[in-house]
Amino acid sequence: MSTSVLTPDHVIALVEAVQRADSALGLLQATQALAAAAHPGGASCLVEVLGFNNPGAAVAAVDGLIAIGEPAVDTILTNIDGYNYGARAWAVRALAGIGDVRGFEVLEDALGNDIGPSVRRAAARGLGQLKLDRLAPSQRCATAERCLQALVEGCRDGEWVVRYAVVVGLESLAPALHPELLEGPAAQQRLHEALIGLWRNPAEEAPVVQLRAALALQRLGVSHG
Repeated sequence: MSTSVLTPDHVIALVEAVQRADSALGLLQATQALAAAAHPGGASCLVEVLGFNNPGAAVAAVDGLIAIGEPAVDTILTNIDGYNYGARAWAVRALAGIGDVRGFEVLEDALGNDIGPSVRRAAARGLGQLKLDRLAPSQRCATAERCLQALVEGCRDGEWVVRYAVVVGLESLAPALHPELLEGPAAQQRLHEALIGLWRNPAEEAPVVQLRAALALQRLGVSHG
């Protein structure tokens, strides 16, 4: 549904439908309708749904928040529930999907410290896809360096799905580390070395991680013969 044809009354009605839902299926359907509207006025309600014990509705809410995009970021950050692990995990997924730099610290912390592999995986992908070009040059350099450091440390994650996501994150981050954007080639070299390390790791239990690292190196034009 296009936000251009939505009136405030329409959004209020969609929110109220979520609040009135009295079954798991009803909540899912109402959340899907609100998410499809992709209207900033529904962001607070969608964030609230993240804390409900309804994974289907949470997935729909995450999709809706990502569709809303940057206007939803402050609402997500303001309402992250440190006492509700499930809600925080879904919030990380939403921030990763949006890619706004305001979510950087949450993603950084999630990759390094979250207990859930799926959350760390989302954070790794998100760190590689942040819209760093929106920052001033000095901030862009500092944030890109921190993204790189978090991903390099993520190479040692004990779960292969996270290491795979780290490869994706590193490849996505590479353009932001170009020597023309940062001072010197050191950061780009570290990124290449991290990918080569994942590709050559003799202890890697999941060959798909090595294959994905090799693909990333090939796409980046890095010799790793």
